[in-house]
Amino acid sequence: MAQNSRLTGFRTLTVQERREAVARESGVEPAVFDALEPGGLGVEAAEHMIENVVGVMGIPVGIATNVTVNGRDVLVPMATEEPSVVAAASNAARIARVRGGFTTSSTGPVMQAQVQVVDVVDPAGARLRVLEARDELIALAAAQDPKLAEVGGGVLDLTVRTVEAPGATYVVAHLVVDVRDAMGANAVNTMAEAVAPRLAEIAGGRAVLRILTNKADLRLSRARAVLDAEALGGAEIVDDMIHAYRLAAADPYRAATHNKGIMNGVSAVVLATGNDTRAVEAGAHSHAVNADGVYSSLSTFEKNADGDIVATLELPMPVGLVGGATRSHPAARAAIAVTEVTTAWELGELVTAVGLAQNIAAVRALAGEGIQRGHMSLHAKNIAIAVGAAGGEVDRVVAVLISEKAFRHDRAEAVLAEIRSR
Repeated sequence: MAQNSRLTGFRTLTVQERREAVARESGVEPAVFDALEPGGLGVEAAEHMIENVVGVMGIPVGIATNVTVNGRDVLVPMATEEPSVVAAASNAARIARVRGGFTTSSTGPVMQAQVQVVDVVDPAGARLRVLEARDELIALAAAQDPKLAEVGGGVLDLTVRTVEAPGATYVVAHLVVDVRDAMGANAVNTMAEAVAPRLAEIAGGRAVLRILTNKADLRLSRARAVLDAEALGGAEIVDDMIHAYRLAAADPYRAATHNKGIMNGVSAVVLATGNDTRAVEAGAHSHAVNADGVYSSLSTFEKNADGDIVATLELPMPVGLVGGATRSHPAARAAIAVTEVTTAWELGELVTAVGLAQNIAAVRALAGEGIQRGHMSLHAKNIAIAVGAAGGEVDRVVAVLISEKAFRHDRAEAVLAEIRSR
């Protein structure tokens, strides 16, 4: 584990000095960062990952510091183009450290695949016929991936639903599969395709869709943190953070932005580790729909008896350590090495903790100085570079934009012209 994720002054170091600090604290070999150099993923390797390759697009990878999960210090790689995300997660993690950091837990790595059967004349009867053949269908599915059972996973169950749709009633079977350290899409899709013909025969219909569901509500990761009121800024900030959360819980318009802040952290770690950001995002947003069918906050904020905030987050977390880009992308392998996680559920818990940290930081900023103060100061670098500033010019343009609170391209262009005319 990382000896210490509390790297004071980390942001002031050079890139090389940051790499040395991360290597020193995490125990990884410094050479692991070679994969994060431009060209770490070459066009040849990219050609084998997706189709019609014409090049490779770089995304900045930063390290979130101060993170403690279940008593373990961890340095977390985050891949994102958005300024302030890495800084915000690190700052919130620092606040959470006061009361021990993040506590996490998770369910097993269980994914589901659906088989849709159409043109069934007796859907209720068909549902029971399929359930009567449960053992046969499970055995057929399990035969597609015997290795999974050898490592402790495999098919756990078969459930069947009838789904009413305009003009039709569908019989929909779910294969419930423990996929161990894989994300699991390929495994469960293969199983669904294998059982579909026999399942349709039993139901007396025709199989159409045979694919996993990204509503991974049997594969949940959870994170919790107690936030010291004084470290947050006092009782008034605590109360306003609770008000901010309550609006997100009650109002879908606010919930969409509240949850986007969570996903700023979640997607950055998922992307850095070579996992499927779209699958995780789809599962998270479907999980945000409450029992009344209303889109709501994914997280909760409560005030405890001591006046501190207890922040919690639960997310579907279909991430893996085997297969896909987690193995084929050198930068993803490097990122996983830095985190030192050894299981898919450990990675899922870390991702959820960072999502909660990001959420805490955003709600804290909104309840205090406002989101633009820190965000726009960091965004000023992007503006300076966009107008053509280079080298030492960048910092000089940024200093003026911050002092004037004028985060505009036209002002940056004027400042740059003034600097070059001297």
